[in-house]
Amino acid sequence: MINKIDKNAIRRRKHVRVRKKISGTPARPRLCVFRSNTNIYAQIIDDVAGNTLVSASTLEKEVKASIANGSNKEGAAAVGKLIAERALAKDIKEVVFDRGGYIFHGRIEALAEAAREAGLVF
Repeated sequence: MINKIDKNAIRRRKHVRVRKKISGTPARPRLCVFRSNTNIYAQIIDDVAGNTLVSASTLEKEVKASIANGSNKEGAAAVGKLIAERALAKDIKEVVFDRGGYIFHGRIEALAEAAREAGLVF
């Protein structure tokens, strides 16, 4: 019998480990990223109050219209830029980056770099 590796279970274990150390405060909320096979989602969360302050994803009309595919670096960069613009509009300048257990490469890196270029500090 062949053992299957559940990559998502491994990612969730990594995320739990990371979340023990990273927490969003009102001064520096947490920028949380979730990546599926077809889309990418980002949220800025205040863990003390338990509120999502800002969110963006490749499923939104304004992002979907500007990109051809939501599952590539271009889509991730569009979401990173949009979340940074929305955060700055709500006077959020500094965040803590929570990569969600994913390695900092590819779409996750593209989202982070676009958010940095748009003005977020982390």
